[in-house]
Amino acid sequence: MPSRRELANAIRALSMDAVQQAKSGHPGAPMGMADIAEVLWNDHLRHNPANPDWWNRDRFVLSNGHGSMLLYSLLHLSGYDLGMEDIRRFRQLDSRTPGHPELGYTPGVETTTGPLGQGLANAVGMALAEKILAAQFNRPGHELVDHHTYCFAGDGCLMEGISHEACSLAGTLGLGKLIVFYDDNGISIDGKVEGWFTDNTPARFRAYGWHVIADVDGHDSEAIDAAIRKARQESDKPTLICCKTVIGFGAPNACGSHSVHGAPLGDDEIQATREFLKWDHGPFEVPDAVYEGWDARTAGAAAEEAWQRVHEDYRRAHPELAAEFDRRMQGALPASFAEHADDLIRKAAEDGASVASRKASEMALEGFGPYLPDLVGGSADLTGSNNTRWSGCTPVTAADGDGNYIFYGVREFAMTAIQNGIALHGGFIPYGGTFLVFSDYARNAVRMAALMGQRNVMVYTHDSIGLGEDGPTHQPVEHLASLRMIPRLSLWRPCDAVETVVAWRAAIERADGPTALVLSRQGLPHQERAPDQIDAIRRGGYVLRDSGSAPELILIATGAEVGLAVEAWEQLQSDGVAARVVSMPAVDVFEAQDEAYRESVLPAACDRRVAIEAASAEYWYRFVGPRGRVVGMHGFGESAPAGDLFRHFGFTVDNVLAQARAVLGH
Repeated sequence: MPSRRELANAIRALSMDAVQQAKSGHPGAPMGMADIAEVLWNDHLRHNPANPDWWNRDRFVLSNGHGSMLLYSLLHLSGYDLGMEDIRRFRQLDSRTPGHPELGYTPGVETTTGPLGQGLANAVGMALAEKILAAQFNRPGHELVDHHTYCFAGDGCLMEGISHEACSLAGTLGLGKLIVFYDDNGISIDGKVEGWFTDNTPARFRAYGWHVIADVDGHDSEAIDAAIRKARQESDKPTLICCKTVIGFGAPNACGSHSVHGAPLGDDEIQATREFLKWDHGPFEVPDAVYEGWDARTAGAAAEEAWQRVHEDYRRAHPELAAEFDRRMQGALPASFAEHADDLIRKAAEDGASVASRKASEMALEGFGPYLPDLVGGSADLTGSNNTRWSGCTPVTAADGDGNYIFYGVREFAMTAIQNGIALHGGFIPYGGTFLVFSDYARNAVRMAALMGQRNVMVYTHDSIGLGEDGPTHQPVEHLASLRMIPRLSLWRPCDAVETVVAWRAAIERADGPTALVLSRQGLPHQERAPDQIDAIRRGGYVLRDSGSAPELILIATGAEVGLAVEAWEQLQSDGVAARVVSMPAVDVFEAQDEAYRESVLPAACDRRVAIEAASAEYWYRFVGPRGRVVGMHGFGESAPAGDLFRHFGFTVDNVLAQARAVLGH
């Protein structure tokens, strides 16, 4: 049987060979963390290479994702469907081993990492999901949900501000199943971190309420094993294991230097490394005995089979709970969800409430929440403003995980990344609220949700200059256009309570990507609709008002400005102008419709158009064309009551009519 060091050296050899062949990559972290990974994966991590999606598996997150060859080596060696040819094609087009771990490309990769610190926040979300799910489903004698989340993080992850946001909350919530390994190698791209990162990291994490195991030799297998065992005994606090390592361990001339961080070692240093490690094998060669020492397939299958027996016992004892657990972990909605959603939409239309869309969102949650125990919400310290807490919400706390609402505190970035982790874990539909202007703080996590195609609902309220007196620091202008440019992010800006329920339904039903719900502070008038118009809302854009003949002019609006467009339309009707109002709550959804439908709403023959949105005007010129006009924002807002601001910036019936008449040449 190979020694532990020989098993770890297989990671080092594969990593340096793959980076060398790709002519790019990061060999330092995989070589430095190989000993830690060997102990964790061979002695503690509960997983099944034959079924990477086994529900009760331990989760492993490589937050310092630039060290991706560490993870690919682990997956390959332990028996996942990742062959040597995949390792050879590291960082190549269409390979299963991209430069950073990407969800969906490689079996066994739990989350996309690369932007430092976000994997750590995802891991917090996974551990939080495990805590809540266990509290909701476990019963005496039936521990259906019982697994750990392990995360590797480096100096860069801990320098990023998101690490403070996420780890502070993890300590407050007592996530005892979260174990983080800090790779303390003292090196980043610019060199020795002592010039810019001198934090007392153990003291920092103790202050967060973490269990800290300091001064672990990251190349001493016995010390690593002892630390993991000690961490697993702590059930009330997350654990940070501080491992002192040498970056590029095994490369005799380059180790300990930033030169090994993000560049191939070179042929000479690779040969020297082979000699130093006594690795007498060619590039991409792993001896059978080493493979046998790593192979986790038998143990993984046995672990899953044991859990399946637990699952069957649970099913017999608690059949209804078991069926609900299975539904939620499969990501399926209740069988009658569509019917229930139709009823809520119909009721909203009948009620005809004229309310702020943030309030309409709360009303929608009151309808969906009792029907969907999967919904787990929260807010970044704006619960009362975002209206994200409905009457059936109970908070998740360190003492009690059986809740469905998370008080995230002022942590917009971490909130969104933690929600990504919750979604990745499975069993929940997470949503979280903040002001639209603060989506900037969270933007990279929003982007990662879209990149990974995760169902994460972002509730953004106070969506325009309608915010009023708080002024331009809090009034979003460019945010709608910016968010709409993120691929696979669906954005809804509803104009009333009916569109808001439809938007929530779309967000819940959308299993392959995130949704931003952009909502107003101010009250919005209810819009009357025929049944076919209500059905058409789901298409993202539809004809709300029409003259009954081919339109001479089309007014396009979203959100609060739809009411303004309707008022202008009524005046145009009185003036004998054949005008049309198009409400477009979700541009991306509208653009995904077939050409015939889009033409029926925005006929090409009518190129006299005015778009109205209290946000950046530039976005809408592609819809109105060269002959059209846009009533929008061309700069930042001001501090004043909302009504004064709308008049000051031209969001009035008179100005819309003036722009319409100019377009018509009147």
